[in-house]
Amino acid sequence: MDDFEPSVVAFLCNWCSYAGADLAGTSRLKYPSNVRAIRVMCSGRVDPVFVLEALKEGIDGVLVAGCHFGDCHYQSGNYKTNRKIKLIKKLLEDLNVEPERVRFECISASEGQKFANVVTDFVGELKELGPNPLKGECK
Repeated sequence: MDDFEPSVVAFLCNWCSYAGADLAGTSRLKYPSNVRAIRVMCSGRVDPVFVLEALKEGIDGVLVAGCHFGDCHYQSGNYKTNRKIKLIKKLLEDLNVEPERVRFECISASEGQKFANVVTDFVGELKELGPNPLKGECK
């Protein structure tokens, strides 16, 4: 289990968190390379089905990151995302899947260090949880 490297999909808001991830990269900040970023125009556009499908396909964790509350370019997208993530976590509990496999963070374009810290922390948590229990079961 020591060599387990979790796979992570990150849905990143175009305006803030994707730019924060880009800043982390251009600043050459160290963070795990386990994350595959998917740019979305707004975190509010992340359908819960995307998150559940990723977990069903065997991804070990899903990070959704958007603008800070009050700074959303689409006014309320991140508030909607926050509610969706809470519902997804409740659904995962009901399905006996650890809700910690899904995480929502607010990361602005100037927070490259925060992005690196969040990814490092999330990957560490996933290592403690171990492989996704759904991996290989739903195919």
